[in-house]
Amino acid sequence: MSEQKKEARHVQTLPSKIIDDIFTDSIEMVKPRFEVNYDAYLQRLWESNPDIHRRLKRARSLESARDTMYAYLEKAEREVFSLDNDFHILEKATVRECIRVFKSILGPVNEYRTKMSALDILWKLAQGRRKELKQEVSVGFLMEFINLFRGVAGKSNIYFESQEARKGIPDFLRLEGRKAAEARTEILDDLGLSVQKYFKKYPSGLEPDVIKWRKENQERILNYFKGGPDDWNDYKWQIRHVIREVKPLQDLIELSAEQEAAITKALKNHIPFGITPYYLSLMDRELAIGYDHAVRAQVIPPPEYVEVMAANRRERGVVFDFMGEHDTSPVDLVTRRYPGIAILKPFNTCSQICVYCQRNWEIDEVLDPHAMSHKKTIMKAVDWLREHPAIGDVLVTGGDPCIMKDEQIEWLLEALAGIESIYRIRIGTRTPVVLPMRWSQELIRILSRFHKPGIREVAIVTHFEHSYEITPDSRDAVHRIKRTGMGVYNQEVFTIENSRRFESAKLRRDLRLIGVDPYYIFNMKGKEETRRYMVPIARILQERKEEARLLPGLDRTDEPVFNVPKLGKNHLRSWQDHRMVMVLPDGARVYEFHPWEKNIQPIPPYNYIDVPIYDYLEELAARGENIRDYRTIWFYY
Repeated sequence: MSEQKKEARHVQTLPSKIIDDIFTDSIEMVKPRFEVNYDAYLQRLWESNPDIHRRLKRARSLESARDTMYAYLEKAEREVFSLDNDFHILEKATVRECIRVFKSILGPVNEYRTKMSALDILWKLAQGRRKELKQEVSVGFLMEFINLFRGVAGKSNIYFESQEARKGIPDFLRLEGRKAAEARTEILDDLGLSVQKYFKKYPSGLEPDVIKWRKENQERILNYFKGGPDDWNDYKWQIRHVIREVKPLQDLIELSAEQEAAITKALKNHIPFGITPYYLSLMDRELAIGYDHAVRAQVIPPPEYVEVMAANRRERGVVFDFMGEHDTSPVDLVTRRYPGIAILKPFNTCSQICVYCQRNWEIDEVLDPHAMSHKKTIMKAVDWLREHPAIGDVLVTGGDPCIMKDEQIEWLLEALAGIESIYRIRIGTRTPVVLPMRWSQELIRILSRFHKPGIREVAIVTHFEHSYEITPDSRDAVHRIKRTGMGVYNQEVFTIENSRRFESAKLRRDLRLIGVDPYYIFNMKGKEETRRYMVPIARILQERKEEARLLPGLDRTDEPVFNVPKLGKNHLRSWQDHRMVMVLPDGARVYEFHPWEKNIQPIPPYNYIDVPIYDYLEELAARGENIRDYRTIWFYY
């Protein structure tokens, strides 16, 4: 992030004409937080639902405030089902959802579990007793309730910005035959063209201009390392020249002062860092070009990450193990959270290091010479898998197992294939993205030898984050794999770097064109050291409903998921699996996540504190986004 953007990140959004920034074309990033006109936001809060304001103002105690709010919501819910209202049926659905969420926030049990009462804050604000609040209440908190108050009153304005959606039938449904089809086609054309408009913002590495730039990058990098044309396609040459210091980056690309300082400090504190020459060639030489933001963010650590990692270096195995793998490892190298699936981790490093890696606490350094586990330890893990025939699907990951030697990979697959109960072996690897030349004919021959249609599947699971990572080299590597009949699947992590409107949709479309099936889109792990990358859950739900939905079905085969520590994946589209229970003073939502075992076994839920929507929108504004494009985000719970 540039110094200007860094500075913008630390100021408070304050639109010039309308306080409600979800409906404005632009955001002024000029007022320090302590100069925010807080009273103006409060006024907008009460204007959004005067009935709620009156009830809270009259309440003599917190419990009477709770009673009057429950009474109001019950009345609002009855009214939405009555015949004498003019709400559109879709607006009624929004009202019911907002009422459900509001009732949850009011619940004493949720106040007890979260140690927070949003109702108490609202009641005291309505009473003019702001000085009695124990914590500072942010604009983000107020914005959450401005929208929730509107929602329960049927004034979400999701469908129209300046008016409420009313009962009615669109023209194309009033018409018949060809006229109806033509009217519908006009609407669909507008939607389709709007998608294409966004897609043009996110070029892939298959576009001629980008290919040309990167060919120049490749030649410059080869000259720097005194390599020849044949060296570039030799994965062993690439590994030998993995960049582990800041100087080659200073010499080959433009770095911001912040990036340079973060890398230097990371190296000083022995925080794993490395970039393959190939992946470096995907970066724009000049910062001003800006298409490579997601590429740089993969490997160049932000200052906050370095600070937290350095401070907790000795305790990293406890502090950074978000998924609780220590508690889900029945034997060395194996992790198990599901009945029929297990993870096997024989190799504990990669060709380069992803900053927000789930297992950053395990990796000591890039291409660690001691990364390969002892053969006896691996065989003990394999024997354990044999002793548990309920497991039929094994994910071999790490680290990146494709950095192992060919003979090591073949030996391991031979051992796994010898277990009768295993019907699928998945290889989790980023090499198609960061080191596509690793996919030699010999490696593909080894893997395809164990792919037996109808008996055993070998599948490749990789990790493209952005269309800018898709190149002729990665396309060709995927094509070589697919010709053997093996499938290639993608797991995307939804971060600040690929969360703009239609950015992930573009990635899905481009992946399908090179033969990769979108598989999962992960909400960021709630790891404090990678907080800068995190996106509110509401945004991933909005993306799935409003952007991915406009793509053909084959382009949106991935599933949005949240990983619950120690338990596993929670499918975000399944409303039964999570619910919003509180809003904290900083505007962060608290979600209760139910385990995948729901309706099977009574496993306790997990409470998760999300990143505030308002903070996320501030960051998008600092990056030049039109925040009005995201105005419906508040209504995804």
